[in-house]
Amino acid sequence: MARSEVLFIGGRSGVGKSTAAEALHDLLRAADVRHAVIEGDVLDLAHPAPHVEHPEARLAERNLAAIWANYRQLGHHRLVYTNTVSVLEADRLAAAMGDDPRMVAVLLRAGDETTASRLRLRAGGRLPEDQLAHSTRTAGRLDTASPDRVTRIDTDAMAPADVARRLASLTGWLPA
Repeated sequence: MARSEVLFIGGRSGVGKSTAAEALHDLLRAADVRHAVIEGDVLDLAHPAPHVEHPEARLAERNLAAIWANYRQLGHHRLVYTNTVSVLEADRLAAAMGDDPRMVAVLLRAGDETTASRLRLRAGGRLPEDQLAHSTRTAGRLDTASPDRVTRIDTDAMAPADVARRLASLTGWLPA
């Protein structure tokens, strides 16, 4: 079977990670490109937070390993993985996949005004100020801490389909 390939999409809350992944899914499906999409935020979503109570558990990695094994058994070798900090944890997440995947890591970026608008839309009109403040802090941390190999894409003026086309070009997954 072909070596796995993974696209890690990271970025602040409200930047459009899930929307971009869905648009990329639509683009790849239309071209009949076999792939899977995993929303990484749900792989360790529990209370109390597993990473706080049991930092050694690496629950997201363990769950990714189990889920990816199932996809691999079905013949998939391309993964689109979204998670806020995935670009900072790409090496660990890729190792969890188990077959030394080829990696592309992308940090989606957007300004506070764009992000606030997107978060308001998602929340049905009301945006808690602490949510935007947290998103802004996260954006700064991600931009500073992301390695040079991470491609940065400013999404302020981009439609989801445009972001998806850019992601597809970075992976090389679409036929010429």
